[in-house]
Amino acid sequence: MGEMVRWGILSTANIGRKVIPAIHASRNGVVSAVGSRSLAGARAFAAEQHIPRAHGSYEDLLADPAIDAIYIPLPNSLHAEWSIKCARAGIPTLCEKPFASDAAEAQSIVAAFAEQAVLLAEAFMYRFHPQHTKVKQIIAEGGIGDMQIISSAFTFPINDAANIRLSKPLAGGALMDVGCYCVNLLRFITGEEPSQASASKRIGQASNVDEALAGALQFPSGVIGSFHCGLRAWREHSYTIKGTAGMLRVPASFVPDKNAATCVQHWHGDDYTEHRIPPVDQYQLMVEDFADALLGGRAPRFPASDAVANMAIIDQLLGSAS
Repeated sequence: MGEMVRWGILSTANIGRKVIPAIHASRNGVVSAVGSRSLAGARAFAAEQHIPRAHGSYEDLLADPAIDAIYIPLPNSLHAEWSIKCARAGIPTLCEKPFASDAAEAQSIVAAFAEQAVLLAEAFMYRFHPQHTKVKQIIAEGGIGDMQIISSAFTFPINDAANIRLSKPLAGGALMDVGCYCVNLLRFITGEEPSQASASKRIGQASNVDEALAGALQFPSGVIGSFHCGLRAWREHSYTIKGTAGMLRVPASFVPDKNAATCVQHWHGDDYTEHRIPPVDQYQLMVEDFADALLGGRAPRFPASDAVANMAIIDQLLGSAS
């Protein structure tokens, strides 16, 4: 491996159209190949995304000697199978969120990579945006007093009944697709694992997945967390944190425009401040961190064990949902 990580993209899934340009723009990585279930599909995708090599199977991609790392954007239900195959092939892997279908699968992935001593991370790109670092800084400096309540929302409407997010066999549903962000955010901000988790959900008659879900989390410090997510509701991705002396709100929290500044709104007593965060591509920051870890022989910024913990809370929420 030289100074640039050579990435392979395992499948032509649509989310790759956000991550691949980020790798192209990164300072320490290049996209070298893509694998698909058909050579024609791989070649068409490679031409569209300016990828030099195309493979007609996932196995051929893993056998490519000119690949240093794999990015997996497959449907949720396939994450465990192909992540573990990457581990057994000795290939460092960045796996799209949610990490697996459940916590048991997530743990099996982590164990496979640990056994081979191969680098692994979950592709939760929002965590790399500096607006959340700013939020944590304000809280740490007492900018809202003692944290009391956190609420988050991530919703958007799907009109295509064939969308894989609405597929039960592919481990779809609102909580798995977008609610996982909210759960991760509440854990990220508090720095704690919830002691209680419960939820209510609405199941789609045709899809048989949770198309809307609202969850409540209790943290050991006493902080109360709540969130709602949905695949049929109007779009929103935001969070609010209330303390004893003030409040923070991030109105574009999970998928902000990479070409626009974001804003952290801050109320402290009678004072109001807007903290403007310059535009960044959070996908690019994510892939650069993984490549830096691989090139520098260090761990990724966020350990893969966090993915197992996040899936465990998702399991609890789905199990409690009525």
